[in-house]
Amino acid sequence: MTALLDHLETARSAGRKLLVPYLVAGIPDVAGFPRALETVAAVADAVEVGLPYSDPLMDGPVIASASERAIRSGVGPLSALELASTATTTCPRIAMTYYNPIHRVGEPEFCRVAAAAGFTGIIVPDIPVEESASLRSAAAEHDLAWVPLVAPTSSAERVKSIAATATGFIYAVSTLGVTGARTSLSERAAPVVAACRAASDLPVLVGIGVSTPEQAREASVSADGVVVGSAVVRHVLERGAEAAAEWLASVRTALDA
Repeated sequence: MTALLDHLETARSAGRKLLVPYLVAGIPDVAGFPRALETVAAVADAVEVGLPYSDPLMDGPVIASASERAIRSGVGPLSALELASTATTTCPRIAMTYYNPIHRVGEPEFCRVAAAAGFTGIIVPDIPVEESASLRSAAAEHDLAWVPLVAPTSSAERVKSIAATATGFIYAVSTLGVTGARTSLSERAAPVVAACRAASDLPVLVGIGVSTPEQAREASVSADGVVVGSAVVRHVLERGAEAAAEWLASVRTALDA
């Protein structure tokens, strides 16, 4: 069992719904990011840290714009890992990155650097399960949990093959399209969670489009928790990390209800 899975299972076994907010490394700025990470982590079960990348295919306008801003300030994928390591928190951190930066430095080296920076998991949305074996092996060597994404259009057979690779949690994508706030939770959320549950006993978290406390509560009826991205990044940019943490506390209250 990976350290991330052990942490999440402890919370889940206590009846707690899991809350994983997403931050872009280097936002609101380079100097303020470590404090932002610490502040948000105080109300989270784990934090997903997006490593700035110039071609974020999965990300909507809020996160893509934040990544561009971080890159302009000099934060790249590897420096983002180092920057996150300066935050003082025991909350597990999960690196979210695209495959190109990993390929550029090499899978073993990237996983070594991530683990040395205190990360406990990795999410790589643009690598298919059929091509991920060597990266998963490198991650396992450094106790980095593998968190795969399951799309709502995946067949039962494909869900099973994807879920079998998970060593942290399963990321159930609630809707098709890029990240971003939605006015309502997609009707696809519950079926994709059910498919993941049928394939694995690991925690299943819903992400993409969860942007209000009410949507988080709705998603957690069938899932073990939620990943909240664009709404958190927007709060950090517009109102600051303290306001983002305050808003996340309202999400936590909704999940606990």
